[in-house]
Amino acid sequence: MLRGARNLARLVACARCLARHNALFPMELVPQLHPVLRIAERFVDRRAPGRPGERLARALQEMGPAFIKLGQSLATRADLLGETIARDLSLLQDRLPPFPAAEARATVERELEQPLEALFTSFEDRPVAAASIAQVHFATTTEGEQVAVKILRPGIEEAIGRDLDFFLWLAEWAERLHPPLRRYKPVEAVRLVARSTRREMDLRLEAAAAAEFAENNKDAVGFRVPRVDWRRTGRRVVTFERVEGLPADERERLLAAGLDPDAILERAAVVFFNQVFRDGFFHADMHPGNMLIDPKTGDIVALDFGIMGRLELADRRNLAEVLLGFLERDYARVADVFFRAGFLPPDQDRAAFTQACRALGEPILGLPLNEISFGRLLGQLLATAEEFEMETQPQLLLLQKTMVVAEGVGRALNPSVNIWTLARPLVEQWMRENLGPEAQLREAVAEGVSTLRRLPGALGRLERLLEAGPPRTAPAPGERARDRLAMLLALLLGLVLGLALG
Repeated sequence: MLRGARNLARLVACARCLARHNALFPMELVPQLHPVLRIAERFVDRRAPGRPGERLARALQEMGPAFIKLGQSLATRADLLGETIARDLSLLQDRLPPFPAAEARATVERELEQPLEALFTSFEDRPVAAASIAQVHFATTTEGEQVAVKILRPGIEEAIGRDLDFFLWLAEWAERLHPPLRRYKPVEAVRLVARSTRREMDLRLEAAAAAEFAENNKDAVGFRVPRVDWRRTGRRVVTFERVEGLPADERERLLAAGLDPDAILERAAVVFFNQVFRDGFFHADMHPGNMLIDPKTGDIVALDFGIMGRLELADRRNLAEVLLGFLERDYARVADVFFRAGFLPPDQDRAAFTQACRALGEPILGLPLNEISFGRLLGQLLATAEEFEMETQPQLLLLQKTMVVAEGVGRALNPSVNIWTLARPLVEQWMRENLGPEAQLREAVAEGVSTLRRLPGALGRLERLLEAGPPRTAPAPGERARDRLAMLLALLLGLVLGLALG
């Protein structure tokens, strides 16, 4: 009862904030809330400026950190709120007023268990960035290194926890009051946001992600990742090499610095391809603020590794086949991928899903390539697949959001070029190497080698199991040896047949 009363009071406060920004329209999704909506509409400020999505973004920003994260997640759900609102939410700025420098200093000392003076010769009190979960201060280490120190907001864990519980309560009631909403899986979506947000609040995980990302890209030309200072990193504090640069989407400033935006765009296309297809580990929050351009070298420098995505090899192959299917207008192939991968239940209508894919692809594939957003196409495809009872695919949703942002940066650098124009040869080569007969043979051989390596252990376990049971008649030593040899030969024969058939 206490939880319900607390969250009901929070709901009233949120409704007032939405009314103040003339952004009550999300409540229209649940018909049972319409009586509440009619009451709240009396307090709407009709003078609030901007499009509906812009007004909703401002309201969410005012409501606090967890609501900002929720808005960023909703930016990938055009199926719920529509393309225009989703696009406006994708521009939601993760900025809040800074917390006092004294609290930042105290957090560093408490987390790293050392006086600030033992760690830094200077520590700037004014933060260079203040977001919903953490803020960043420039400092100089006792070794003379210029660094950026990211520090969690005081009490952020408790505040986020309360709001995440409120979201879960809302989602549970939405499913109860309006069963048609269940196909959008609001409870599952909230739990996904909760998991990713809680991971962001352990800055050691961000440091580990940055280190892995740097290792993956150590040979990349024109792209780098700031070093992690592990000595000055803990759960609530992470320290990176300090980097400065120009925002990637400000073409005029890049030109004024003597840099070539087209060359930067080519590098960005290669980096994006490598993250998604080569490594399967991608930066899922690479908006222009997290992608600086070194004014001296033109190198792309990535920042903020709190939200990262992973794609298994099978998912990367599926994605490549889907993209190729749309480019070649082979909609049956797109449908085959969704059924073969198990994204769609086998009892769904394959022909109807193929027709739905055609309805998505035909209106845009006749356009010039620079006008096509494959990120938005993927978003529409996932939304359509959910209508055919597809289970939510969290990593594909993250990727879809990342693709949209990458395409936006590409258009800012050169509006006449689509980033996929530059990445397509790399994608096609990767597909030849990973989807063709040679790739299938390599995979079969690798599986065979893996099976051979496991075979002795499996035989040993089987032998111990047989010896543990009381045999009706104890076999002679020679018979036992012959039995083991026969079993081994049978397993090897099965393996060889399996490799040949594969």
